Amino acid sequence: MTNDHVSRGTDMKRRTFLTQAGAGLATAAIAAPAIAQAAPEIKWRLASSFPKSLDTIYGAGAFFCERVGKLTSGKFEITPYAAGQIVKPLEVLDAVQQATVECGHTASYYYVNKNRAFAFGCAIPFGLTSRQQSAWEYSGGGMELLRDFYKEYGIIHFPAGNTGTQMGGWFKKEIKTVADLKGLKMRIPGIGGEVMGRLGAVPLSLPGNEIYAALERGVIDAAEWIGPYDDEKLGLYKIAKHYYYPAFWEGGTETCVMINAAAWDKLPKPYQEAVESAAAEAHVKMQAQYDAKNPVALKSMIANGVKLHPFPRDLLRAASKASFELYDAEAAKNPGFKKIYEPWKKFREQQYEWFAIAELSFESLAQPGK
Repeated sequence: MTNDHVSRGTDMKRRTFLTQAGAGLATAAIAAPAIAQAAPEIKWRLASSFPKSLDTIYGAGAFFCERVGKLTSGKFEITPYAAGQIVKPLEVLDAVQQATVECGHTASYYYVNKNRAFAFGCAIPFGLTSRQQSAWEYSGGGMELLRDFYKEYGIIHFPAGNTGTQMGGWFKKEIKTVADLKGLKMRIPGIGGEVMGRLGAVPLSLPGNEIYAALERGVIDAAEWIGPYDDEKLGLYKIAKHYYYPAFWEGGTETCVMINAAAWDKLPKPYQEAVESAAAEAHVKMQAQYDAKNPVALKSMIANGVKLHPFPRDLLRAASKASFELYDAEAAKNPGFKKIYEPWKKFREQQYEWFAIAELSFESLAQPGK
């Protein structure tokens, strides 16, 4: 066979290959838009428990909505509504459960009046830090336990933010002993409020947008909210100058996106994946923002006359004792609480053993001036 025959044969094979490849590419080009067109347009509403003025905590829910839209090329649109716009701040769970809205961004400990087990998805006195909470949920069996619990209420949840360890709040007068809490009216929700009640305080649950007025009018004597950045925005330091730390009831306060289970089941799988990814991004973003903004805000308020105090040690010891007595009593009568509490408690013990060896010792050594 001559070189010309070989050359002609090779050219023919090349032309055949290119023709077939071109046809394949053309098919793919046609198929891709067809797939995109087949994706349904879905519109949901998200009710937030937080006002727009608190841009970091409200912003996590808004960011979640924005990311879902971008990840679905605008096909899945979730519109966020601030606290009170369509749902009262402390009624987001009910609205999602009843399908008044498809989803909400909230703090699950707002709903401990339904079942104290709701606190595990947010914060519980002397519980987990932000990192430990994430470790428990994403890698320690916590997500499965919470999902199983929330299923009873017709919802599915996704972690979507954490404030980190919060501050202990604003007090009009200095707290030197446990006795100083007797009769003190304090805005503090969830199980933290119950523990304060056991120590003699009178706990009240108020949404963020009502705290300033209540403190100003003397309806309450003290209030906890989140931390320096948001507390400064609320202006609480203008009324109560004594700022305590830490919030033993909120070592790592998680917010979450709650979704009506029936609405979730109707979502195409790619949209479900978008929701999960967007929530995870919001989860990381909120914590990062608070860690960056809180130190600056704290210095600003101290410059404006705020007096910073640690809680008295006897108060913390009494609070710890009261907390675990409450948990043990609740576990004895509430199967849903017990099912989460027992493995959670074991995980907590392991975490604190490890963090004491690594994180706490490193942070102590790395402190300026050490």
